[in-house]
Amino acid sequence: MVLNFSSNFNKWMRDLLHVLYPQNCLICKNEFNQSKLAICPICSSELAYTHFEDYNEVTNLDKLFWGRVKLEGTYALLRFKQQSSTQHILHELKYKNNPEIGKHFGKEIGLKMKIIDKFSDMDALIPVPLHPKKEFIRGYNQAEIICKGIAESSGVALRKDLLKRISFTESQTRKGKSSRWDNMQNRFKLQGIKNRNLKHLVVVDDVVTTGSTLETCIRILREEFPQAKISVAVLAVAE
Repeated sequence: MVLNFSSNFNKWMRDLLHVLYPQNCLICKNEFNQSKLAICPICSSELAYTHFEDYNEVTNLDKLFWGRVKLEGTYALLRFKQQSSTQHILHELKYKNNPEIGKHFGKEIGLKMKIIDKFSDMDALIPVPLHPKKEFIRGYNQAEIICKGIAESSGVALRKDLLKRISFTESQTRKGKSSRWDNMQNRFKLQGIKNRNLKHLVVVDDVVTTGSTLETCIRILREEFPQAKISVAVLAVAE
């Protein structure tokens, strides 16, 4: 009888909390039944996961940096293409003041990376920095938000004190590979390095298309950490 009452009471409390604080999907914003998940079942079924954690062969993200910079490993959680669920996620993160979605998927990335041998010794997560003006306008740096999620689920330290963006750049969205590379030159610099004994740095961004931004950051970090491993982790990679 007591167990019955307790079970009914707990269900009643859950239902009451759902009425007072409805659970809304982070992607479509539609309300759905209470769950530990932040994404509704419909949106979850539409996510274009890369499943890179299951790959033994090289991926398209690995190949993107061949002949450009030396990397220990690369990882992307989702595939990006126009008019996809991934595009909607990135739009929510960058333009709709929805940092929770970045942290949610950052946690997923961290869990996936924990089972990949190449990332077993990573000791620093470095978000690609935004210019202070753009970060003020947006309210946060989306790469840093993703990093926070990765740090939470992986236990690896977030280090936003290593790289600084020193020049405001216009949007890269409509630029080609060459233009993006030119646009990135002299945009970043190293700042007050407090620990030169880092062994494996992971540079984190929201989406990679041509790789120009990440390549610039990696080259700058390589100057300060010539012996360290450097890897890349992103929320999405363009197909």
